Amino acid sequence: MLMDYLCCCLNKPRGSDPEEVADRDPVLLVSGIAGSILHSRKKSSGSETRVWVRILLADLVFKKKLWSIYNADTGYTESLDDSTEIVVPQDDYGLYAIDILDPSLLVKLLHLSDLYHFHDMIEMLVGCGYKKGTTLFGYGYDFRQSNRIDQLLDGLREKLVAAYNSSGGRKVNIISHSMGGLLVSCFISLHSNIFSTYVNKWITIATPFQGAPGCINDSILTGLQFVDGFESFFFVSRWSMHQLLVECPSVYEMLPNPNFNWKKQPQVQVWRKHCEDEEASVELVSYDTNGCITLFEEALKNNELNYDGKTVGLPFNFAILNWAAGTREVLNKTQLPNGVSFYNIYGTSFETPFDVCYGSESKPIDELSEICHTMPEYTYVDGDGTVPSESAMADKLDAVERVGVCATHRKLLADEKVFQLIQKWLGVYDQKAINKMQHTSKVMDCSYKL
Repeated sequence: MLMDYLCCCLNKPRGSDPEEVADRDPVLLVSGIAGSILHSRKKSSGSETRVWVRILLADLVFKKKLWSIYNADTGYTESLDDSTEIVVPQDDYGLYAIDILDPSLLVKLLHLSDLYHFHDMIEMLVGCGYKKGTTLFGYGYDFRQSNRIDQLLDGLREKLVAAYNSSGGRKVNIISHSMGGLLVSCFISLHSNIFSTYVNKWITIATPFQGAPGCINDSILTGLQFVDGFESFFFVSRWSMHQLLVECPSVYEMLPNPNFNWKKQPQVQVWRKHCEDEEASVELVSYDTNGCITLFEEALKNNELNYDGKTVGLPFNFAILNWAAGTREVLNKTQLPNGVSFYNIYGTSFETPFDVCYGSESKPIDELSEICHTMPEYTYVDGDGTVPSESAMADKLDAVERVGVCATHRKLLADEKVFQLIQKWLGVYDQKAINKMQHTSKVMDCSYKL
């Protein structure tokens, strides 16, 4: 009773000693596609320039430093600028690269929330007693690459070992977001013994286990707008993004799984114009997950970009497609090791692209290459606005819990309900929130006890 009284008067709960609070199993945060800062490093001098994400000169620098071509001999996507290499900054124990994706003063002054990636979650975990470099780490990576490529898997292994050693040999709890869950799945499938040695719990958020049909099908054909509204005028254009994504194995690896038992098979539809004997007709043509490949091939057969005065062809890449099929086989074989607890958070209640349609009955598509410069119309299903709930739930693993949360794909990383679930599963509490509550109510509580 006396100890409780003293704790009340000091606004400090029992067991909140800093050393005791920091005594936790380490947490490793793993980002998803487009969720890591990328730098372009000159091979000659070692000087670095941030190329993803940036607001100022975003499109110009993106095209100069980040446009890439796939090397079928190595399995890696390589920058067209062969005098540089793409690297991920390792500052702040890997957390810097996944915190605020453009850490410039302008972004912080305007508080552009779309670029505050793991920032709120990092602050929440620090408030729960985690210490950067001891019990809290981040893993950002070159998200252009395949989720099963050695560079990414070796990097993840190194982070797990570092977190394990820095915390005094305590097993790691992983929190992954989006495509980061596929990376972790590939690691489990290919390195199960290492995973079981170093990992205690795995919490994944908004992972497209069976693909993201509407968003990925459209990304391959027309690109992706990373931010919307007024901010998009200062950012990478949709078409510039398209010319990168069409050479990224990671994107092909998120195409809808054709062997998954979807409630309704995803489709791409095209209103086609036909001319026969000088008479025109219009037909709505539908392509299923396998038939889409023919559409991609035809629509992108003349796709190219101009780089440094040279024309570079970027048709639909069948070498990447074959590699992605191998990745799907790896993912299908993933089995959770004994002793590892798995938790799945997925987004709900937001219209999420599923089927994609190009053209209209009044404005049909003549040549399929026109699709690449046409804005799509979507048919929606439930999800987080990017990943359908049906896909995010279908991990096919023995989960302790699967919980749907009403939030969008990126906002799940800053959602209070998600934070509550993470704290519950990790067995921790937010000291800052407790202190705030005590300042407003603890005096009354103490007088009642007396």
